[in-house]
Amino acid sequence: MAFKFENLRVWQKALELTGDIDDLTKKFPPDERFILTAQIKRAADSICLNIAEGSTGQSNKEFAKFLGYAQRSGIEVVSCLYVGRRRKIISDEDFNRFYKETEEIIVMIQALKKGLI
Repeated sequence: MAFKFENLRVWQKALELTGDIDDLTKKFPPDERFILTAQIKRAADSICLNIAEGSTGQSNKEFAKFLGYAQRSGIEVVSCLYVGRRRKIISDEDFNRFYKETEEIIVMIQALKKGLI
C-alpha cells in the first residue's frame, strides 16, 4: 500500500461505513434523494476522506485537526440517523446497527487523535 492512511484500521472501517450508508440510502424514498440521502452520504464520505487527507504529509498537529473534522462528520452521521428514524425511513434495527458502527469509528478517531498530541 502506497499511502499511510490505507494501513489505518479506522480509515478501513470508515470506508466500510460509506458503502454501508450507501446501501442504506437505497431504501430511502425518492423525495429524500436531495435531502437526507445526500447529507448522510456526504457526512459518511467525509469521515474517511478527512482521515486520508490529514494522514499524509502533515504534521501530527495538522493530522489531529483533520481527525477532528472526521469526528464531527461522524457525529453528523449519527444525527442523520436520528432524523431518518424520526421520519420513519430508518428502522430501529438499521438505526442501532449504524449508530454502533459510527460510534466505534468515532471512538477509534478519538484514540488516534489522543495518540498524536
